[in-house]
Amino acid sequence: MGAVDDYLAGVENAADRAALARIYAIAQELAPDAEQGISYRMPALKHGGKALISAIRAAKHIGVYPFSAAAVAAVAARAETVDGAESSTGAIRFALGSAIPEDLIRDLVAFRLAEIDGL
Repeated sequence: MGAVDDYLAGVENAADRAALARIYAIAQELAPDAEQGISYRMPALKHGGKALISAIRAAKHIGVYPFSAAAVAAVAARAETVDGAESSTGAIRFALGSAIPEDLIRDLVAFRLAEIDGL
């Protein structure tokens, strides 16, 4: 078990836990070498020693943090078309219970991977 697994085990709401697990699973599909760790005091997947993505449940939303303002900016317009979603410089927040588009998460992770790998 790692930091992400430990965090997910502590999320009480099954639907929220499943949504978070799916975000991490998508990232792991795209970066199979990613390792679990902590970044900015959040559970995260790391690629090449750098933070790739974190997803956490807050009181009113699920926050997705790619540790990159450019990565958020790359998908922000699409994210904000999701009912109850909003973005800031470093995060995308989805209202609890809303459908989180898998293609958006894939694009977010792919963008961050390209940044880390210098592509």
